[in-house]
Amino acid sequence: MADEQGRLGLGLVGAGMAAKPHALALQALADEIAVLGVFRRNAAERDAFCAQYGFPPAESLEVLLADPRIDALLILTPPNAREEIVKAAASSGKHILMEKPVERTTAAAERTVAACEAAGLTLGIVFQHRFRAASKALAEAIAEERFGRLQAVQVLAPWWRPQAGYYDKPGRGTLEQDGGGVLITQAIHSLDLMLSLTGPVREVTAFAATTGLHQMETEDFVAAGLTFANGAVGALMATTANYPGGPESLTFNFDRASATLSGGALTISWMDGRSETVGGPSEGGGGADPMAFPFDWHKALIADFADALRSGRQPASTGRTALAVHRLIDALMASARQGRRLAVEETGAG
Repeated sequence: MADEQGRLGLGLVGAGMAAKPHALALQALADEIAVLGVFRRNAAERDAFCAQYGFPPAESLEVLLADPRIDALLILTPPNAREEIVKAAASSGKHILMEKPVERTTAAAERTVAACEAAGLTLGIVFQHRFRAASKALAEAIAEERFGRLQAVQVLAPWWRPQAGYYDKPGRGTLEQDGGGVLITQAIHSLDLMLSLTGPVREVTAFAATTGLHQMETEDFVAAGLTFANGAVGALMATTANYPGGPESLTFNFDRASATLSGGALTISWMDGRSETVGGPSEGGGGADPMAFPFDWHKALIADFADALRSGRQPASTGRTALAVHRLIDALMASARQGRRLAVEETGAG
């Protein structure tokens, strides 16, 4: 651990757009986690970030890797920069918490997970939607089988990203940097949350397109039908072409009730006429500002990762569990390209 207080020693790699909620969460967790260095290649932006949040700068990745006080790295770089960083961290004995996706392709994601497992190190992935109070309440209810058997699922991610200020930025929406479009960059959160609640998807039938609202290499609209391993059916629509953007919603239809997660709230509609609500409305990053959401979800995820390291367990969201959503996205995109129903496991790195 980092110091006599028993705090986890953490180094940050990357401090761009995705860093703000992490920084706020780490400030709130200062009694548990000590941020011992932040590295970003742009020194001026690194120093401004560190001054804003009160974190010490690091001159290089190597400085962080060589610091014996640092137990883990929080990696917030674009996907195309991560595989080599993970290899270096693994060889230095640093645990890793990393922004989604694991990598741009499933093959690269599998290599990343394997490298950490071979080194005996923990790899956590930032899927903060699992840590909303409403999401956790629904997960508990499903685990206790309060609603009966799951029969149908609907996932809606009706988001907006502008061309100017978002897709016009170099690398945004490209295969080389991001690995894809709306599925792997935005809807991956909704899909990971869905899988954590439903279990695996068996087959998909998908359609993908790039609308005239964007000039980009990859898709900004996907619609799909889903068949789950437990026999339930589902529908997905995800887009970044829905101005001005709205909250994601996930609806689960069970034998005795329907449950909807939307905007940070869980609404349960029982078939006997009762209704319940857990949580309340919150921003979800569905509009032009992708970071317009509270940081408490990140705080809960980072706290879970730190507790997992202390107690020797796996965190709730790991590199291994993240491979499931990567393979589902592969299947959706392969189905859209081929124009036919596909089994998820048939698509490989597709």
